[in-house]
Amino acid sequence: MDLFARIRRDARVEGLGTRKLAARYGVGRNTVRQALQSAQPPVRKVPERVAPKLGPFKDAIDAMLREDLTAPRKQRHTATRIWNRLVDEHAADVGYPSVRDYVRLRRSQIAVEAGFLATVAIVPQEHLPGAEAEVDFGEFWIDLAGTRTKVFIFVFRMSHSGKAIHRVYPTLSQEAFLEGHVAAFESLGGVPTLQIKYDNLGQAVKKVLSVGRRREENDRWALFRSHYGFDAFYCEPGERGAHEKGGVEGEVGRFRRTWLTPVPAVDTLTELNEYIARCEARDDGRRITGRLATVGQAWEYERSMLGPLPADRFEPGQPLSPMVDHSALVTIRQAKYSVPASLIGRRVRALLRASEVLIFDGRRLVARHERVAIRNGQAVLLDHYLEVLRIKPGALSGSTVLAHARATGAFTPEHEAFWEASRRVNGDAAGTRELLDVLLLHRHLPASAVVAGIRAALSVGSVLAEVVAVEARRAAAADPNIRAEAAPAPVGAAAANVVSLTQRRLMDPLAVIAGLPPDRRPTPSVAAYDELLKRRAAKDAASDSNEGAHPA
Repeated sequence: MDLFARIRRDARVEGLGTRKLAARYGVGRNTVRQALQSAQPPVRKVPERVAPKLGPFKDAIDAMLREDLTAPRKQRHTATRIWNRLVDEHAADVGYPSVRDYVRLRRSQIAVEAGFLATVAIVPQEHLPGAEAEVDFGEFWIDLAGTRTKVFIFVFRMSHSGKAIHRVYPTLSQEAFLEGHVAAFESLGGVPTLQIKYDNLGQAVKKVLSVGRRREENDRWALFRSHYGFDAFYCEPGERGAHEKGGVEGEVGRFRRTWLTPVPAVDTLTELNEYIARCEARDDGRRITGRLATVGQAWEYERSMLGPLPADRFEPGQPLSPMVDHSALVTIRQAKYSVPASLIGRRVRALLRASEVLIFDGRRLVARHERVAIRNGQAVLLDHYLEVLRIKPGALSGSTVLAHARATGAFTPEHEAFWEASRRVNGDAAGTRELLDVLLLHRHLPASAVVAGIRAALSVGSVLAEVVAVEARRAAAADPNIRAEAAPAPVGAAAANVVSLTQRRLMDPLAVIAGLPPDRRPTPSVAAYDELLKRRAAKDAASDSNEGAHPA
């Protein structure tokens, strides 16, 4: 382009001829003539590349790609598979890059030729603020309390701003599906006014009808939608509908790559969801490709366009009425949960939520457990069996509830030490009952206070539950926010603060126990009783003398 401009300028300004212009710029005279005829250089012809080795196999490749149009999505040919088939079935001497480039070009062309234009063409969409949202589930792995565990993430994404809410649950249950919606609506402060887009997931859809986008919905899901007042848009089944909610499809992978890599290590799902909430706040500063405003800025504008929340909160938990068996367990979704033994043989009311199970006796909450995601798993509490174990103390050592308490850390090394010392002093049965009395203290006092009471009692050699109770109350009163993980006090200091009546009664008067107030009461005296004895003796003497003066 620059060469043609200079040739035309010299011809116009200096009046140079073709020969001189060709000599000046070192080009042929035909090039000079082309420049003088047109300021636009002629288009260079790109030679068509010939692939002599691949050419004989193009028809075979096209046939494989046509088979993929009706094959299941996860069983379609990749470029690598096509290349391997050419080598194995046709003895082709071709390189993989040639096959890969040809497949990339021909796959979409064959789809269009076969009339599948809708599968390769995407129409850009505009979404009104506050009107639409998309929902999807994803999965990932975490180290939950040291165990590699698969969990599921519920993602709710506003279509206009890209603002997304994420919640992690142990299962893909309908309770998780509904609870995720409730959490999203309450976090966003409203409900989309037009529609929310979904796959044909079983938590909402019972049956995909053959006509259009009509679906037979789950009754509880229909009730939920009616309560919050929004419409559901169900995408086409399979891969055909994936692009209809591409925003949330991409959000699941983006959030997982950005904030959940490497594998998160947490103790509870609550801790993980708190971390995710902090990540969502940081995501407000990101900018979606092609947009000028950040997600947070677009969301501030969109927030006011949402529909209002209903006055009453929908309870996402599933109400159930299980029977308590002879092991004080109820069975809910092929998992067992303990309740107080006093409820054996009775029917209770249970509320199955995404991450927890609440069990009621009438209106009284009697048990709260984390939801068990393992089939035939158990969630049991030692506290539910204490009254029974007082009658049968020998059943404690080999019980399932004790094993669970040890595994979860509820039965601490301090409890173990107290139990061992108590059995050594009082015998197995009586010693175990002392431990059970200590365990009963957990119903009224913080666990950390009870543990502190056990340490204090053991420091002076006491294995009485009464001493533990006194010291536990003192610890709770001294520090209401005492933590169980606090380091134990030195033995000497603990002994100095323990109220031991026996020790105080028998101690050397010259010894002072630190921490005990001085006893300023006067020394007890029996002088008053001695006076009474003197009076009694005088009275008896007078009576004897009177009897001698008047003989019978």
